[in-house]
Amino acid sequence: MSATRSVIITCAGIGSRLGLGSTKALININGKSLIAWQLELLKDVDDVRVVIGFQASDIVREVRKYRNDVVFVYNHNYFTTKTGYSFFLGARDGNEYAIELDGDLLIHPDDMSFLLKQDGEWAAYADKRSNDAIYCDVDTRNGDIISFSGRNGKFEWTGPCCVRKDRLCPNKENVFNQLEPYLPMKGYKIRACDIDTYEDYQKALMFINGW
Repeated sequence: MSATRSVIITCAGIGSRLGLGSTKALININGKSLIAWQLELLKDVDDVRVVIGFQASDIVREVRKYRNDVVFVYNHNYFTTKTGYSFFLGARDGNEYAIELDGDLLIHPDDMSFLLKQDGEWAAYADKRSNDAIYCDVDTRNGDIISFSGRNGKFEWTGPCCVRKDRLCPNKENVFNQLEPYLPMKGYKIRACDIDTYEDYQKALMFINGW
């Protein structure tokens, strides 16, 4: 991966909809925490930054089991802000391009490897899987993402995405809100599972068994 990019894992939120009493980064997926799975996908990335808030010390302790070179960025407003703000915070002091990875997202290893090799700005999407999704429409001619919607769309917006950090704003709620001013954007379809609810969690267990 280019040295001009940083990967930002946003896991500051509470994740109350899941109902497991833990931040989603620490939930157990086949014997390993979710963030451990993500760090394994990023083992060849030099600059990884984790945005923390809820259960921050627990996440730091877990990450340090696997890597000692991760940069931690604290979102003091984690209770009132969302992933768009955490992305801004994490990218602010990073490299020119920032790759955002939601702390509740599992990605097939082959697809993550592919994404890390792509140049420029892009965003990833997947087949519909989650119960509480943001959708996106895609230009069938070239795969570009052309819009996001909370109601309908052909695909589910999952991320990750890669944008220049100077495009990010502190007042955008969600990551897709950060991207909207720059659509259409190059899109890549991936195999991924977003974990928002307990039913999503059960789907994630089946998803990872299929790798």
